Amino acid sequence: LQNVRIDPSSMSFNMWKDIPVPFYMSVHFFEVLNPKEVIKGAKPVLSQRGPYVYREFRYKTNITFHDNDTVSYMEYRKLFFQPDLSNGTEEEYIVVPNILMMGAAVMMENLPTFIKFLLSGAMAGLKQEAFMNRTVGEIMWGYEDPLIETINTFVPGLMPFKGKFGLFVELNNSNSGLFTVYTGMKDISRVHMVDSWNGLKKVNYWRSNECNMINGTAGEMWPPFMSPTSLEFYSPDACRSMTLVYEQSGNFKGVPTYRFVAPKTLFANGTDYPPNEGFCPCMQSGIQNVSTCRLNAPMFISHPHFYNADPALVSAVEGLHPSKEKHALFLDVHPMTGIPMNCSIKLQLNLYIKQVSGILQTGKIKPVVMPLLWFSESGSIEGSVLKQFYNNLVLIPSLLDYLQYIFLGLSVPLIISAAVLMARSQRTTTEKSPRHPTTQSRPHPSSETTPLLRDTDTLGQDDAEA
Repeated sequence: LQNVRIDPSSMSFNMWKDIPVPFYMSVHFFEVLNPKEVIKGAKPVLSQRGPYVYREFRYKTNITFHDNDTVSYMEYRKLFFQPDLSNGTEEEYIVVPNILMMGAAVMMENLPTFIKFLLSGAMAGLKQEAFMNRTVGEIMWGYEDPLIETINTFVPGLMPFKGKFGLFVELNNSNSGLFTVYTGMKDISRVHMVDSWNGLKKVNYWRSNECNMINGTAGEMWPPFMSPTSLEFYSPDACRSMTLVYEQSGNFKGVPTYRFVAPKTLFANGTDYPPNEGFCPCMQSGIQNVSTCRLNAPMFISHPHFYNADPALVSAVEGLHPSKEKHALFLDVHPMTGIPMNCSIKLQLNLYIKQVSGILQTGKIKPVVMPLLWFSESGSIEGSVLKQFYNNLVLIPSLLDYLQYIFLGLSVPLIISAAVLMARSQRTTTEKSPRHPTTQSRPHPSSETTPLLRDTDTLGQDDAEA
C-alpha cells in the first residue's frame, strides 16, 4: 500500500511524476474525395489517411502537497512527429471541410439575413470555400486565417481567439489544467481521486448537476484493490467525467489485469439513456455535442468510425467501417495497485455541416455529422519499469505464496514424525511400569516399627528367623 500512495518515498511516485511509459498518439484523417459533389447535395465519400504518429512525453510541474491529504500539479504534454512509424508526412495535403467557415456558418444560422449576406460576400473576397486543401501539419498545429478577424468584425466575439487556428494547437506544449488529487496518505481508498480541477468541484458546461460532476481520478492511476465493476476519470479533452465498465480479466506480460471498456451508453443521447440528457441538445446516439466547451462550435465527439453509434450516422457518409478490434477504447489495469499496464484511448472529432441560407458558400450541403479525424493515445509499461513492477508486485508475492505451501508441506512430515515418536515413547513407558500385585505375592504388612522401605538383606534375615 505504501508503494501506491503519492509520496516521494513510494515506488510509484516517479512513475506518477514523470510518466516513463512510452505514449504514442496516432492520428487518422478523413479526406473528402468528392467535395464539389457534396456542395451540390451528394453524400460525402471519405478515405482514411494516416496514421500520423507522434511520440508523447508527459511530465508534472508545480507539485504542491497540502495539509488536507491532497496534492496539486499541472501536467504538460509534448508531441514529436515520428516519420518512421507514420504512413505519410506532415507536409501532405488533405481535403477536409473548411472548419472555421462551415462552423461559423452553422453558428450564424439564426442571425439576420443581411448580416449573413455581408459576411458571405466578405468570405468570397477572401476566396473562402466550403472545403479546403491544407497540409496535415497546418490542420493539426495551426495556420493563419484572415477569416477569424473578418468574422469578428461582423459578429464581435463569435470567435474569441486570435492567431493560428488548428485542431491540436492547444495540445502541444500545454497543460491539461490544475488538478488537485488525494495522496492516499490518510485514506488509501481515495488515492488519485480528483478533489478539484482548476479550483472547481464541478464544471458548468452541461445542463444537469450529474453531468457537471468531476468524478474519479485524472485518468492515470486508480485506488488499489479494484473490483471488477467500473472505473471513472475526468477528461479535460472531453470536458466531462467518463465511466468505463469491466469486460474481462486477463494478463499483460505476466501481470494480472482487469480490462475496462466504454459502455454503449457513454455517448448515448438522452432518449436512449436519460442520465445523458444533461449533455444535450442531442442528435443520434453515439455522438456527444461538445459545443458548450468548444466556443459553441458545432463539434461532436464519438468513437472512431461511429463505432457503437446509430447506424444512420455511418450510412450518412461512405467510407466508414466500424470495428471493435480497431476502434474500441480499453484500459488494462493491475487491480491490486490500480496502475494501468496497457491502454488505448480513442476518440473521433466530427463537425456538423449543412446548407445555411444567406451563406452562399454552403451551397446545397445536406445536414451531416462529418468525421474530421480520429486519434488514439496508446501506451504500455515496458522494459525496466515492467521488470521492476513484475518483480515487486507479482513475482515476490507469488514466491511468498509458494513458500507458504512449501513450509506447510515440510511441516506435515515433521508433525507425523513427532506424533510417531510420542506414541512410541508412551508405549515404552507403559511396558516399563510395574504390574498390579497378586494375592500370592502380597508384601508383609507394615507396622509402626516396620520401615516402609527395607534392604533386601534385612528382608532375607527376617524370613530365615521366621
